Amino acid sequence: MNSIRRRTLGLTLLLFLLSIMVISLVSYRYATHEIQQLHDASLARHANLLGELMQAPIPPAYQQALLQSVENTLQTEPRTPDALVFQLWEGDTLLLRSADAPLVPLAAAQKGYSRQQYHEQTWQTYTLPLGESTRRVIVAERDDVRLSLVRRVALRTLLPEFIGLIVLATLLWWSIGWGLSPLSRMAEQIRNRDPHNLQPLKLSPLPYELATISGALNRLLMRIQRLREREKRFIADAAHELRTPLAVLDLHAQNALTAESPQDREESLVYLRQGVARATHLVSQLLTLARLDPDEESPPLRSVDALFEVRDALAKLLPLARQQQQTLQLEADETAQWALDEVPGALGTLIQNLVGNAIQHSPPKGAIQVYLNAAEESITLIVDDQGPGIPPSERKAVTERFHRAGPGAGSGLGLSIVERVVAQHDGTLAFEDAPSGGLRVNVTLKRYGPSE
Repeated sequence: MNSIRRRTLGLTLLLFLLSIMVISLVSYRYATHEIQQLHDASLARHANLLGELMQAPIPPAYQQALLQSVENTLQTEPRTPDALVFQLWEGDTLLLRSADAPLVPLAAAQKGYSRQQYHEQTWQTYTLPLGESTRRVIVAERDDVRLSLVRRVALRTLLPEFIGLIVLATLLWWSIGWGLSPLSRMAEQIRNRDPHNLQPLKLSPLPYELATISGALNRLLMRIQRLREREKRFIADAAHELRTPLAVLDLHAQNALTAESPQDREESLVYLRQGVARATHLVSQLLTLARLDPDEESPPLRSVDALFEVRDALAKLLPLARQQQQTLQLEADETAQWALDEVPGALGTLIQNLVGNAIQHSPPKGAIQVYLNAAEESITLIVDDQGPGIPPSERKAVTERFHRAGPGAGSGLGLSIVERVVAQHDGTLAFEDAPSGGLRVNVTLKRYGPSE
């Protein structure tokens, strides 16, 4: 499992290490150059010192003591004994030299710095001519000793940076852990939470980033809670509404089994079939209502021909109307623009419930009139029946679930489904008195959906 602390620390240290490496390389090169310059200056200073001493009027008896004194002074430098040597030449004649200096010239006669190879050793030299004479002083230093000293000094300058890297890693580990402690507390609270507890998380104070996560989790918990409540409500509604139809079905089945005559058995089977049809319709209505729950996210809209959809839905209801010797009439302008963005199946659901209710409440040989009107921004569907209608005092309650108007009513879900469909399309639903004396249901749907 990946750890945020390890990933953050690793990335931070990697970036810091790369930065340190670049800085250290630049610092090392700079320090090496500066130390080389100091050593070169030291060679020139020693050569000048020896030159001044050699030009002083010193008796020959004291020259050997002077030579030993100069050599002892040179050896006080932090080098190996044979690392720094000097020579005094006059023309091609060696006048003086340090104990470890070779007998051959270590450099050319011209003044300045040079590199020379002698006995597999490279020497850094400085030559100083003395006045107008042919004398010259050569001071030389072994290159390997110089480089070793330069590297040692340069690396010592980098040591604090590497020690600082270790200290920084420790501090970063602690600080990242401290910064992630609210996340650990949140994870601990979620881990120890009762699975049935869907109340919002309460963590305070929270950093901005975790507040965003906490808000998203709380919104998810609220959606899950609403979903569970919807499922409980659906189960309770189904159990409540199906209990009586199933008991009636069982009674008709028992009557058919115990019937004493074929006529009684056939009558019981007819009742049984009608009960099955009512139970099937009730289950279909319950499932449709659950699918149209306002807490659910609406599916993508599709563009349809509203007139074609209404005609198709009415054609499916025509056999039911003929069974009741009723007529279905549709009035619409064929030349109008009928494009509509709808939730898939919305118009069919409206017609099935509105016209189905009208067929159920209208008397035999009655007429159900359907009007379809197209406006620039909306489409209006009007259904008139010839039933008893709904008193104005009860019209606000008819869209409540399981509200039944009269003894011949159905499951009490049809108008609740209609209201849900209308709400999905930001439309309006109104109940009026029909000119024929029944009920008029007026539905207006926006031509463009809520996602416009």
